[in-house]
Amino acid sequence: MTEPAIKYRLIKKEKHTGARLGEIITPHGTFPTPMFMPVGTQASVKSLAPEELDEMGANIILSNTYHLWLRPGEKLVEEAGGLHQFMNWKKGILTDSGGFQVFSLAKMRDITEQGVHFKSHLSGEKLFLSPEKAIHIQNALGSDIMMSFDECPPFFESYDYIKKSVERTSRWAQRGLEAHLHADRQGLFGIVQGGGHKDLRELSARQLVGMDFPGYSIGGLSVGESKAEMNHVLDFTTPLLPENKPRYLMGVGSADALIDGVIRGVDMFDCVLPTRIARNGTCMTSSGRLVVKNAVYAHDFRPLDEKCDCYTCRNFTRAYIRHLIKADEIFGLRLASYHNLYFLLNLMKNVRQAIMDDNLLEFKESFFEEYGFNAKDARNF
Repeated sequence: MTEPAIKYRLIKKEKHTGARLGEIITPHGTFPTPMFMPVGTQASVKSLAPEELDEMGANIILSNTYHLWLRPGEKLVEEAGGLHQFMNWKKGILTDSGGFQVFSLAKMRDITEQGVHFKSHLSGEKLFLSPEKAIHIQNALGSDIMMSFDECPPFFESYDYIKKSVERTSRWAQRGLEAHLHADRQGLFGIVQGGGHKDLRELSARQLVGMDFPGYSIGGLSVGESKAEMNHVLDFTTPLLPENKPRYLMGVGSADALIDGVIRGVDMFDCVLPTRIARNGTCMTSSGRLVVKNAVYAHDFRPLDEKCDCYTCRNFTRAYIRHLIKADEIFGLRLASYHNLYFLLNLMKNVRQAIMDDNLLEFKESFFEEYGFNAKDARNF
């Protein structure tokens, strides 16, 4: 029997919550969890060099199957030696299936049992993506962790539609498993869907767990529902997943949602949020979001966050970063992006320590109070 490419080791469960301290073993390193993964959609985390990601503590990053399929094409990446070689990144890489982009970006899509017919958002070209095609693209990209091709229905879609979607996603997951060529060096995760319906999440989890994936993603959240609704779904979904395998909540990256997800047993997160808001001059700090391009910071010679020891905060002031962003200087966006990613990676480091110390709820309440969230909400986990 083939040894799985991805393994999970549970180190400790927090006494008062569902939080887990663990590690994920991949072909490109062993990484502590819970973890946040920076997003490098086009085989690059926007504006940042691999060396910078390494020095800030990033252990695994995410790239996008759909975008890399359209350009430069998976065959070129394979010719270059795979994504790790192509982008000179020595640590872990996770690729999503492309499914979310098909449903969010593509024009005139037509979902069939075979796959999805749609038009490219770049050229208008007619394309077709099937479970097998999504897996073969990811096999060529050479990522450590791959995602099954799934349908991500809107959270508030009708019950009947979501039920049909869940059943189709399970059939597609089985087809993807059968198409997977490199199980010895790439781990394929199943994606649990089901909207806000407990019975459909149970159905999805039961069918996927029966296929024995090396890890499981929770999809269909952070798509317009409230954070209370997302937490409610996590409350009944994560306990359905195996304890000896990693659990990945897709597309979540706000500080409060990360902590709430960890409390509910999630191990992995990703989101474009920290780099996207950085490009608009918005920075994450220990006392809440700071819009550094605002005029109030024109003569402010303090760092973005006086409690942060990242490269940006050690060397540059709010006034300087504001000047760069107002002047459309790329360096300003780089500094803000570096800081935001460091902030979340450091937050997860502190969360892991809080799990080790069995005081995650106290950590959450303290963090929420300083960050500007309602302390009462912090207690009501």
